[in-house]
Amino acid sequence: MPSQREDIQFAAGNTLRLLRWNRSVNRVEVVHGPGQATPLHGQGDHWHYHRATELTLIQRGAGTRFIADHIELFDSGDLVLIGANVPHYWHQRGVSSGLSIQWDFPLEHGIWGFGEAAPLRKLTESARRGLHIQGKTSDIARRRIEELPSLSGLARLALFFQILDGLAEAPPQDIRPLSLRPFSLDGTEEHQEAVRQAVSYILAHYRETVSLQDLLRLTSMSRATFARQFRHHAGKSFSTFLNQVRLQAVCRALRDTTNQVGNIALDHGFNQLSFFNRLFRREFGISPSEFRNQQYSSILNAPSDH
Repeated sequence: MPSQREDIQFAAGNTLRLLRWNRSVNRVEVVHGPGQATPLHGQGDHWHYHRATELTLIQRGAGTRFIADHIELFDSGDLVLIGANVPHYWHQRGVSSGLSIQWDFPLEHGIWGFGEAAPLRKLTESARRGLHIQGKTSDIARRRIEELPSLSGLARLALFFQILDGLAEAPPQDIRPLSLRPFSLDGTEEHQEAVRQAVSYILAHYRETVSLQDLLRLTSMSRATFARQFRHHAGKSFSTFLNQVRLQAVCRALRDTTNQVGNIALDHGFNQLSFFNRLFRREFGISPSEFRNQQYSSILNAPSDH
């Protein structure tokens, strides 16, 4: 089967590649400078990985992001740093827009010869778990990233290194690791496409009964091979992955609707409410009702723009 490893090509002499999209993460363009862009079919709407490190800013939109073994809702303003060969995927709800910087500093790159690059090396290693950038660090980085499309040449390169410096020197509370362990697929993953198909099927049918047999038929794998390869690529078993997808969808429904908790659980594939409540508390440390109350409280207490 074909691998879903993306082969990123940098323009001759370029250190980085700046991507922009206005509707969907699979319809992007490479931004070369002010008024200069080349269309490119993006890979962000399916499970994929690449040799380049990537910093992605969601300017508009919402959905669920998958980085290594981590599944979480995202909203406008989300900023994540993804290390080399770490599998990732954005399952967007509706229209989204954003910017993404990609770069590749292999071991033989000259930058590692500078003593000043030590914090960058540490950041690069940490990014193998995926990093959620928060707080003041996120605010500053977001403004700088949004300035990049208007720059080219040395000015763009200088701002790029300012962004890296801000991330490398960020206070610990602004950098949240996502995956439980470092990930790095080696680029020869023959089962990557099959796992992508399984993930896509789960996302399309998670409200229904999804059986292991369905996925075995879809991927043409044996039970043992599927279990091994799914855990290798997704970092967890199929059943755990399915339950976490359902839980994240439940969280959004708890936040965005006034439907009863029991009805939400049933609508999202949980047929046993006692199991759902136990699983929700184990995953988030609180009950679904407490989660909803926290969300309402945070909305009411959010600072006004006026």
